[in-house]
Amino acid sequence: MRIAVVDLDKCKPAKCDRACYRFCPQVRSKVEAIRFENNKPVISEILCTGCGICVKKCPFKALSIVNVPEELKSECVHRFGPNTFKLFRLPVPSPGIVLGLIGQNGIGKSTALKILSGEIKPNLERYDNPPDWSSIIQYFRGSTLQTYFQKLSNGDLRVVHKPQYVDKIPRIVRGKVGEVLEHVNERGRLNEISERLQLKVVWDRTLDVLSGGELQRVAIAAAVCREADVYLFDEPSSYLDVKQRLEAAKVIRSLKEENKIIVVAEHDLAVLDYLSDHVCVFYGKPGVYGIVSHVHGVRTGINIYLDGYISDENMRFRKEPIVFHVKPPLAGSSTTVPMLKWGEMSKTYSSFKLKIEAGEANYGEVIGILGPNGIGKTTFIRILAGIEKSDQGLSPTENILRVSYKPQYISTEYGGTVEELLRIAAKEQFTSSWYQTEIINPLNLTSLFDRSVSELSGGELQKVAIAACLSREADVYLLDEPSAYLDVEERLAMAKTIRRVVEDKNVTAFVVEHDIVAQDFIADRLMIFTGEPGVQGIAKSPISLLDGMNMFLKEMDITFRRDPDTKRPRVNKEDSRLDKYQKRIGQYYYVK
Repeated sequence: MRIAVVDLDKCKPAKCDRACYRFCPQVRSKVEAIRFENNKPVISEILCTGCGICVKKCPFKALSIVNVPEELKSECVHRFGPNTFKLFRLPVPSPGIVLGLIGQNGIGKSTALKILSGEIKPNLERYDNPPDWSSIIQYFRGSTLQTYFQKLSNGDLRVVHKPQYVDKIPRIVRGKVGEVLEHVNERGRLNEISERLQLKVVWDRTLDVLSGGELQRVAIAAAVCREADVYLFDEPSSYLDVKQRLEAAKVIRSLKEENKIIVVAEHDLAVLDYLSDHVCVFYGKPGVYGIVSHVHGVRTGINIYLDGYISDENMRFRKEPIVFHVKPPLAGSSTTVPMLKWGEMSKTYSSFKLKIEAGEANYGEVIGILGPNGIGKTTFIRILAGIEKSDQGLSPTENILRVSYKPQYISTEYGGTVEELLRIAAKEQFTSSWYQTEIINPLNLTSLFDRSVSELSGGELQKVAIAACLSREADVYLLDEPSAYLDVEERLAMAKTIRRVVEDKNVTAFVVEHDIVAQDFIADRLMIFTGEPGVQGIAKSPISLLDGMNMFLKEMDITFRRDPDTKRPRVNKEDSRLDKYQKRIGQYYYVK
């Protein structure tokens, strides 16, 4: 079965003289495999031979032609229109079970959640003549989803959906945090939830002045406090630090005790593992089609995703598995001579003080930075970048070393295209094979070259910002939360890219990151920030990855173990046998 997709945002027929139409062998043979409607191409999936000439000839990379197994032909549950994204199958939720969804961005997770919430009615690919509820229920006969959609269509199923983009909430909902949450407190759990999610400190603030992390916690609290049969959470860990992520996961898991249906889409592997009982893997080609796997146990499901092979469907969806190192990289690297040293420094604001201990970073080394939100991590990075001046002590980079900085919040004010931005950053290196192999290809940026920077999505903008940062010639690279908006594969690709660039150029990088799995993948050593968020922070001197993780996780009161097959870090359930044992021997971060 063939799927043809046209990205209408990239398609510019006036600038390419309709190359897809002119070069199509079928069109040249008087077969209307491609026609134009409203000055946009429409590809007939029946008449198309799948030769791929139109895909290669399109200068804007707007076309995708892919073949999928014929067995899936009857399993398409939704398509938005002709030559658009196609979703095969749906996750099958169960009461009292937390079902996790894992997959790339643009693969259909949010679409599946909107279908389960009733926001989108599945059209079974009949977008010209959408089916009624009786036809949809008939389609799912014999499965759990038949009963689910029967109740949903009759209004017997109340659904609460926490959306992906919480930064849009203030545009829709107005008022103070306390007033908004009290309005939705249908289950009488507001006091407990607000304490656990640390919302009392923002109780009297209006939604429009909250940070991303505060909005995320308010959104989770609002969802959990409402009375419903089904709870859907789309990326609940975004903007949160490690402790907040796991506390949010505990709050969400508490719903299963009341036999609720819970479905969560999440990119942080450690959080997804901790939160879920079962997992559905989404695979396919982003923006083209997505296929939902059968339900698997959480460990098996995540390992399937990392391996790239689903044995019960005999389907390989990734050429190579994602593999984690068995033990932390050795402290130090290609040389024992440090690239930079710094003495004690401090920075004081009206309501916050940061104290920085003396330390050093070596050539070819990545220093990971871990700590809660509001503890001074970004302030330290900005001091190294020369944007902030320390009150006591000099920044080691001041007037000596070249610095390249990717901030936490990325500006979209640049008026040119992605290619123009990267050409300026990389200069003559842009055309080199090394640059294409080590930066452009791993981050999958070629398809974005003709796009305007101002119109990129969050994940696309993040990848471009990372590439621009690494493209500049520098001695020290500073990256603040580079995994924000990225999916699992993009996070690990980002980590590999930073490591390779640092090693190849024999430079130093500092990476602020809340994703423990990403830090485990990228860091040689760690700087741990402790203290009281929003009041006082202490930046510890860099120590080994093992010692750093132990220090950080002990403060968080969380333990990790290694998966025996993939070697990925996994969070131990609180008060489990392994959790108690590792705390007793003082090994919060197990590397064996």
